[in-house]
Amino acid sequence: KYKLFLNDKLIGTHDFNFKEKGDLFYVTSQGNFKVDKLGVVLMDYRTESEEVYKNGQLIRFSSKTNQNEKEKFVKVILDEKNKFYIDGSSFKGESESTVSLGSWWNHEIVKNTKQISPISGRIINQKVKFLGKKNILINGKNYSSLHFHFLSDDGKPAKKKKLNMQVWYDSETLLWIKASYDKLGNWEYRLVEVK
Repeated sequence: KYKLFLNDKLIGTHDFNFKEKGDLFYVTSQGNFKVDKLGVVLMDYRTESEEVYKNGQLIRFSSKTNQNEKEKFVKVILDEKNKFYIDGSSFKGESESTVSLGSWWNHEIVKNTKQISPISGRIINQKVKFLGKKNILINGKNYSSLHFHFLSDDGKPAKKKKLNMQVWYDSETLLWIKASYDKLGNWEYRLVEVK
């Protein structure tokens, strides 16, 4: 379970559930947040998704997202040619099966040069820089973390890149513990509970 903060104010939650069934591994998630100012809703966001893996390989993904009443979606299927077929609200086509899904819970994303947007399906070229080990405090608990910086690999200056995210993982378990980015304020995901 994660909480999402904007400028240190709680605005929403994002929960992930993990389940093994036979040789398949399922990850379902539900997230929502709302940003309002003086009673006016500036952003209303709801998303739900399902990831399915077999032997560590993503074989299926689907998501539905509603952002300010605009519907976005993605369906990804590993086809018989061992390629991803992507049907998304901003991209339809094929991709290599080695591309990561842009889901921060999965530490494997740090090893890749591309990710599939879990909201719209577009393929994002990325550079990942390891910033070192850092001790951080989350919800009253100290973590020894691995700190990474994700940037769009699109030739634009850092402030104009679509992907510009700081992500921290627990150095022992590789559990995603925090993520932050700046866009009209400081957004921060923080781990609050693991069952």
